[in-house]
Amino acid sequence: MIRINLLPHREQKRKARQQQIATLAGLISLMGIIVVFGIYTVIDDAITHQTGRNQYLNDQIALLDKEIAEIRNINTQMQELLARKQVVEALQNSRSEVVHLLDQLVRLLPDGVYFQSIKQEGQDVTLIGYAQTNARVSALMRNIESSPWLMSPLLIEIKATTVNNARQNEFHMKIKLRREEVAG
Repeated sequence: MIRINLLPHREQKRKARQQQIATLAGLISLMGIIVVFGIYTVIDDAITHQTGRNQYLNDQIALLDKEIAEIRNINTQMQELLARKQVVEALQNSRSEVVHLLDQLVRLLPDGVYFQSIKQEGQDVTLIGYAQTNARVSALMRNIESSPWLMSPLLIEIKATTVNNARQNEFHMKIKLRREEVAG
């Protein structure tokens, strides 16, 4: 029987396989590194792109916030202007009320009655004055009731006093002004 030594041939095949495995392992490692680098690059590009988009959105939000602040400022100014306009309109509407008040008080004042002070707060008028008798205060109140510009006379107090060595009745009265639209 012939003996053939196959060991060197097997060893050559084994070395060739080990070399192929090492080459394949190197290629697979290289391919893995390339794939990982590629994935890293794609993800990094996506992150960079998204960061840019986020920055753009933040810039636009900042611009909108400034515009909103300007709009609020404009709304505040508009409200202030409307309030001023309403005050001016109220003054315009009520500018003749003082004239009517004084005119009516002079016309309605009976003889023997005079005022010491007249004070107006809005539609309420406070009268402090002197009368020779209580009947003259009553006459004043009746005259006020019949006035188209004055209403609701309310006698708060009446007391006897001495003014310039003469007996007088000091009175304290409240009345209300009627609005011009109602009186006209």
